[in-house]
Amino acid sequence: MKTFAEFQILGRIGKVREVGQTTRVSICANYAFKDRNGETRDKPYWNEITIWSESARKYVRDYAKPGDLVVARGTLKQGSFEKDGEKVYTVDLNCEDFSILASAKMDKSDNDEADVEPEMMKKTAKRK
Repeated sequence: MKTFAEFQILGRIGKVREVGQTTRVSICANYAFKDRNGETRDKPYWNEITIWSESARKYVRDYAKPGDLVVARGTLKQGSFEKDGEKVYTVDLNCEDFSILASAKMDKSDNDEADVEPEMMKKTAKRK
């Protein structure tokens, strides 16, 4: 049986930055849990994905903005490096499929929250 390690993240973009031949995107996803009183609460968790594909990088550069609702899928890669004589283990999230589901439109009205507007016309970026 073939085995694999992959991820899927649904969340909102925090930061997009170019790092060498890659694009790094921070995505905030909320994880629900019950507190001591039995109430459901959300805890934000930041994930940083790496996009290698030039076509996907161009898609993110042209269309993705902070606050956009996105889904990212890809593979996990484990690594390690030495820091101050100690071995540090890492897990890299290499994105192969990136889609914008809704864009964050900043509304400067009474409430300063982002309105979500569907982006049906935008394509999905896939690794080639």
